[in-house]
Amino acid sequence: MMCDARQFGPQMQVLSRDRSVQIAGIGGADNIRDLATQVLEHAPERFALAGHSLGGAVAMEVVRRAPDRVSRLALISTDPLTEPPNVAAERDLAIARAKAGRLADVIRETIPDENYAPGTRQDAIIELVQAMALNMGIQVYLQQSKAMQRRPDQQGTLRRIAVPTLVLCGIYDRITPPRRHELMAELIPNAGLVSLDGAGHMPTLEQPQAVLKVMREWLAA
Repeated sequence: MMCDARQFGPQMQVLSRDRSVQIAGIGGADNIRDLATQVLEHAPERFALAGHSLGGAVAMEVVRRAPDRVSRLALISTDPLTEPPNVAAERDLAIARAKAGRLADVIRETIPDENYAPGTRQDAIIELVQAMALNMGIQVYLQQSKAMQRRPDQQGTLRRIAVPTLVLCGIYDRITPPRRHELMAELIPNAGLVSLDGAGHMPTLEQPQAVLKVMREWLAA
């Protein structure tokens, strides 16, 4: 949510040397169904699909609708469940504050510091996340927030996945905690679960080399 290609920058820089790498935009719609439609319209006929957080929710909808087009799946720091009413209510308050001109504050509070692994890189990562979000802008924030509030339960989808699947999380993540990823790995037949020490909700930036190694193994499976 509210991230651009820089979120996967360290992995793209290496993987694109010998693979075609494409970042799917997930703006312009306020529901997971239409966001998945956009991905499918611009994706190759068959492709490996990785999604982080909101991108993971969209990826689950993509594989639900077009399982034959997805050759393998990676779900990173994401959630297959619908948004709980209390979280949806908190999101309504954040939306109101963003509309009132406080988008920067809202973004800063969306991923509190405790959702990042402690370390010297934390400040730089927080600054990058803030920059990506402000670059996306208020309209995308409003659309993506509504999409998160309305996201469907995908547990049934996970049970039907038949391609190599990576489930990856950071142990410091409280937004999409490790236990939620354990649930996903239990639901998906033959899924591989990786929990990274030294990472929270943004493992692609917090532990870029570890994520790159895991993604290479996933692509080679």
